[in-house]
Amino acid sequence: MLTDRARIWHTILWISIEERLVYRTDFAVATLMRFIPVVTQIFFWTAVFSAARTEKIASFTRDSMIAYYLLVMVSRALSSMPGLASGIALQIRDGEIKKFLIQPIDLIGFLLLQRVAHKLIYYLVAFIPFAVVFFVARGFFPGWPEPEVLAAYFAALTMSFLIGFFLEATIGLIGFWFLEVTSLLFIYMLLNFILSGHMFPLDLVAGWSETAAMLIKALPLYYLAGFPAEVFLGIADGAELRRGLWIQFGWVLVFLILCRASLHYGVRRYSGFGG
Repeated sequence: MLTDRARIWHTILWISIEERLVYRTDFAVATLMRFIPVVTQIFFWTAVFSAARTEKIASFTRDSMIAYYLLVMVSRALSSMPGLASGIALQIRDGEIKKFLIQPIDLIGFLLLQRVAHKLIYYLVAFIPFAVVFFVARGFFPGWPEPEVLAAYFAALTMSFLIGFFLEATIGLIGFWFLEVTSLLFIYMLLNFILSGHMFPLDLVAGWSETAAMLIKALPLYYLAGFPAEVFLGIADGAELRRGLWIQFGWVLVFLILCRASLHYGVRRYSGFGG
């Protein structure tokens, strides 16, 4: 038997899933549009390696570079939280957040379940396109990793989702102190694009400066996209893999605490205007 609290969260999850399915055609089209950059990445890196007349750039061949970007697409889809931070800040500014202060529903838990529902529907819709793309591009991959590496990959993906959620929720909760968080969100998105490994593999930085690469890989943004991809490809293995997973877990805890603290102290100074 489910407890009352578990029944509430179960209901919220299913309502959130049903909300995502209301506009399923629009959701499916937006999901499919994400696959267009895959084709451009294949042509782009083929042209780069052809122009450079080399088989390797840093530790990447053309095939492993393309495989890396395909895997980054997966981790980015899971760790990105479009509209989360701006939505929280808007609720604070407009006073809509008051409903979470008078109802027995935790704001962070509610938003987390909404994002879980979003990702479940996203991957349900995108499963076949993903399967087709990875089947067609299977020649770029060295093969399936060992079971323990695959388990580490799924653990890294799960923690990338949690870091992405709690980090962006924390940015949104800054709205308790600042009227507008758009500028902070823009800076975050810019840094995320560069330092997460989405723009280019961070191993390319190591060719310029090992120290800079190590510092970047200690930041949380790297664990949103680049790290899971490197785990799957075996680039991060052995001691480096174990260290990376622990660092990633540490960032999950850091942003969980920051998120909870921001909500706790933000509510204490909230005046409840608007709504």
